[in-house]
Amino acid sequence: MAKKNPKVEIKDATNPYESMLARFDVAAKIIGLDEATHNVLKVPSKIVTVNLPIYMDNGTTKIFEGYRIIHSNILGPSKGGIRYSMMVDQDEVKALAAWMTWKCAIADIPYGGAKGGITCDPHKMSVGELERLTRSYTVAMADVFGENQDIPAPDMNTGPREMAWIVDTFSKIKREYIPGVVTGKPLHLGGSLGRTEATGRGVMVAANEAMKKLKMKPGTTKAAVQGFGNVGSYAAKFFEEMGIKVVAISDITGAYYNPKGIDIKKAMDHVYTHRKHLVDLKGSERITNEELLELNVDLLAPCALENQITHHNVHRIKAKLIVEGANGPTTSDADKVLQDKDIVVIPDILANGGGVTVSYYEWVQNRNGFYWSLDEVIKRADDSMIKAFGNCWEAATKHHQSMRIGAYIFALNRVANAIKSRGHF
Repeated sequence: MAKKNPKVEIKDATNPYESMLARFDVAAKIIGLDEATHNVLKVPSKIVTVNLPIYMDNGTTKIFEGYRIIHSNILGPSKGGIRYSMMVDQDEVKALAAWMTWKCAIADIPYGGAKGGITCDPHKMSVGELERLTRSYTVAMADVFGENQDIPAPDMNTGPREMAWIVDTFSKIKREYIPGVVTGKPLHLGGSLGRTEATGRGVMVAANEAMKKLKMKPGTTKAAVQGFGNVGSYAAKFFEEMGIKVVAISDITGAYYNPKGIDIKKAMDHVYTHRKHLVDLKGSERITNEELLELNVDLLAPCALENQITHHNVHRIKAKLIVEGANGPTTSDADKVLQDKDIVVIPDILANGGGVTVSYYEWVQNRNGFYWSLDEVIKRADDSMIKAFGNCWEAATKHHQSMRIGAYIFALNRVANAIKSRGHF
């Protein structure tokens, strides 16, 4: 399928924004993207940075830096999650916002891309401190957010609780209840059935479509899943239901390996009911996250953090198929090595698009005031993922490129055509 990509300069492959630009530039050169459109799409359309003074439980006031970056609203209101992490910085949020633009274009939903974040360690903060931080951030972004303007969602270390605080704060500012201002809400506040497991399920659907192309049978496939949060745990669960043997999983406490297969339901019960982490998981051998990535498996699903497959370890990757549940788990300089090794990579902007797809369904349901059954949500989302996979596979095949570059080509073409139709000045 793939041939050598056009050469582009990579300043720092571990910088997520530089890594995104490297893939963007390759796809832009292949399709002959004109200079004006290239210049519009390579930079965000809006960057908002705020300093949030928060009263802490110990009586001190601490200043937190927050971001909201809108990469594009060409296809519709911008969409993207909010993450709480000490790793949050402007380049990371810029990359995540751009990835959301491509992700929405691939999923064929009428959204542009955005992302937000606050540099903090939520694990060292009380519920009260997190609530004050979330509400302060919402007030600061009140002119940015809007159900027809910019729609946040959960991301790393945020969830339905934080989305409920945002809805409440934003609605009080606007003097009306506006559930569609965020997605990923609790069901009783207008959330959608199927949203919690949507990203993990999308990873499974993408993996299944790739396995069909590669003639891999679920019953003889071994998989390793890095990361056992919302995305990784559900991806592993759905892999198991497909008949795939999941032999390794991991979280921040380490990785856990059993060549005979791990009981994913028991692992999820262990995490969510007992310890909140995989530590002391019975029936498994403790290994490192690095060792998990290099296991002799057929399918590898990195569902944790950015920059996990790099030039340091890519030569030791043995999987035939990599399906990226996380954003940016593979650095741009590792792509060529994987390509040379004939390892097929289903990229993040395709593989983890199930979450934003069901977020879009939540937004549609909020605006219509009518809510769908779980079966209807699942069918719509699965059909959307299958169609997106087919479009990216076709683009990759047509241009003799990897699936990652095929996905970028499809997304760039769609957004570029919208820019040309709307015009810019």
